[in-house]
Amino acid sequence: MRRLTLLFTAVMLISCSEDDSTIINDEKAYFPGNGDAWQQTSVRDMGWNEKAIAPLLDFLETQNTKSFMVIADGKIVMENYFRGHTRNSVWQWANADKTLTAAVAGIAQQEGYINLDNSITDYLGQGWTSAPADKETAITCRHLLSMTSGLDAGEGMLDTPQSLRYNNDAGTTWAYTDTDCLLTDVIATATGKRWEDYFSEKIGRQIGMNGSWYKVNGQRMYKSDTRSMARFGLLALNNGNWNGTQIIDRNYFTECTSSSQDINKSFGYLWWVNGQESHLLPKNDHLFPGSIVLSAPDDMYMGYGNMHQRIYVVPSLNIVVVRMGEAADESTTPFSGFDEQLWVRLNSLIQ
Repeated sequence: MRRLTLLFTAVMLISCSEDDSTIINDEKAYFPGNGDAWQQTSVRDMGWNEKAIAPLLDFLETQNTKSFMVIADGKIVMENYFRGHTRNSVWQWANADKTLTAAVAGIAQQEGYINLDNSITDYLGQGWTSAPADKETAITCRHLLSMTSGLDAGEGMLDTPQSLRYNNDAGTTWAYTDTDCLLTDVIATATGKRWEDYFSEKIGRQIGMNGSWYKVNGQRMYKSDTRSMARFGLLALNNGNWNGTQIIDRNYFTECTSSSQDINKSFGYLWWVNGQESHLLPKNDHLFPGSIVLSAPDDMYMGYGNMHQRIYVVPSLNIVVVRMGEAADESTTPFSGFDEQLWVRLNSLIQ
């Protein structure tokens, strides 16, 4: 009898280890384990349009794509590689890694290391910019997250005060810059840990990401394989929850993916937000009416990086879409007609 009990227990343990699923929002959500195994399904099994696969892949091929993934209900529906890129190939996230900074900032706050409403000066000391002291002190962590610091980071190095110039009072204007990178220094100072180590401890190892941080012009940037980007997208889809563990506070994550201020309603905390009444774009003062991506669902939120690195998260469809590669066109900013063209084809697939 004891041998039967032990055998039953062993079978149950094996079964549990292979079933990386949990109940989130009254639905069973699948999460891959930290190894290479990841449950897959098919376009046919999803009830989607198989005839739309070839036109979608042809489009991606012509747009200098290196990798593309579609995750539905946590499972891989499509995983395609181009131009010699493979599952194990590593590629830059470019500015899409700002979403990682936002996530870690939320964790640092919930652990009591920082307060988003505190001045950056509280952590980095006076003189971290070339702005007048009173203007500098008025800049908070939340201003950096929402791109409303009023600083001009220019195009040069970001590791000197001279590279951070005062343009406007904090909270009065919106401008897309790389000033958010200062938050990595804030968090490293507040926690007493290397940014890279704190990120790995709180997010990277928790969800099985395979990537690394590196510095360019004083700014920390992230690179990884494609599945790691998809894993983070899955964490985002589940509002900071990974297989039953709330890694990022749910209320904070909702703030990240909602309008963070009234100047650019399509921007949260380093996430872009679709479905808003208007939007501003980088290096452009014109207020455009309507959504950023008209063909995409209104509830979509996005991580956008230069050269069209993309994380699209769509709660209403329970999907994550990831694209890595070279620039799809000659645009030097994260924005162009690529997103609209891609979503026209995705809509044909997901119908």
